[in-house]
Amino acid sequence: MIDYAQLLLLGAIAGFTIFLGLPLAILQNVSPRKKGFLNALSIGILLFLVIDVFSHAWNTATCVASSASSGNAAACVASSTVAVNWSVADAAIDLIAVFGGLALGLLGLVAYEARYMAKAPPIVKARLENGPGTSQLSSTEQAQQIRILQEHHPYRLAMMIAIGIGAHNFSEGLAVGQSYASGSVGLALLLIVGFGAHNTTEGFGIVGPLAGLIKRPTARFLAVAGLVGGGPTFVGTVVGSLWTSVFTYVLFLSLAGGAILYVSMLMYNSGRKQTTNQVLMTGIFVGLCAGFLTDLIVTLGGA
Repeated sequence: MIDYAQLLLLGAIAGFTIFLGLPLAILQNVSPRKKGFLNALSIGILLFLVIDVFSHAWNTATCVASSASSGNAAACVASSTVAVNWSVADAAIDLIAVFGGLALGLLGLVAYEARYMAKAPPIVKARLENGPGTSQLSSTEQAQQIRILQEHHPYRLAMMIAIGIGAHNFSEGLAVGQSYASGSVGLALLLIVGFGAHNTTEGFGIVGPLAGLIKRPTARFLAVAGLVGGGPTFVGTVVGSLWTSVFTYVLFLSLAGGAILYVSMLMYNSGRKQTTNQVLMTGIFVGLCAGFLTDLIVTLGGA
C-alpha cells in the first residue's frame, strides 16, 4: 500500500521518463537517410498515440452513452472504477468533449501554423522589409540565412509535438489519480509503470525532427520540451486524485489526439522529402511496434 506522497512521486517519475528519449536530439553528422528514418520512427510512435488516445476517448464517451441509454449504472464505469447513473445529458456532454477536443487540437494548430510557423525568420524578414536590391547578401550571410530557414521549423514542430503529448499525458495522469482516489491502488501502480514506459518512447517522438541539425538543441530547450511533454503527467495525477471528471479526461484525450494527428501529417510531408518511401515506411513500422509493445506492459498487468 502506498501513501499519497509516494503516489505523487511515482506520478512525477512516470512523467519525467520522457527525458530518457530526449538525448536523441544531440546526434550530429546524421546522414539524410538516417535522419529520415529517425523522423519516420517518431511518426510511427505518434501514430500509435493517435490510435491509443482516440480509442480511450471514444470508448469512454460511448460507454457513458450506452449506460445512459440502458439506464444501467453498472453497464459502464467510464474512467472511474465506480458505477454512476449516467444521464443523456452526461452522454451528450462527453460526445461534445470528443469532437470539441479534436477541433481544438487539430484546427487550433492549423491556426497556430498560419500565424506563427509561416512567418519568416528574423534575418529573412529584415531583408524582405528592406526590399530587393538594397544590399547584397554575402556568402556568409547566405549560409546563415539558409541554416536559419532549415532549423527554424524543426524547433517549432518539436514544441508542437511536446504540447500535444503533454495534453495526452495530462489525461494519463488523471487516470492514475482517479484510480488511486477510488481505492484501486494496484491499478494506479500498473498505470504508472505503463505510462512511464510510454513516455520514454514519446521523448523520441518530440526530438525526432531535431536529430542531425547543424546546431545541437540547447539543454534549456530540451528541458522545456521535456517539462511541457512530461510534466502534465504529474499535474494530472494531482488533479485526478482530488477531482474526478470524465469530461476533462475525454476532452484532453481528444485534444491530444487532434494535435498529434496534425503534427504527424507535417512530419510525414517532411519525411517524404528526406528519404525514400521504403525507409519512411520501415521507420513508421518500427515506431508503431515500439508503441504497441510498450502498451503491452499495461495490458499484461491487467490494467
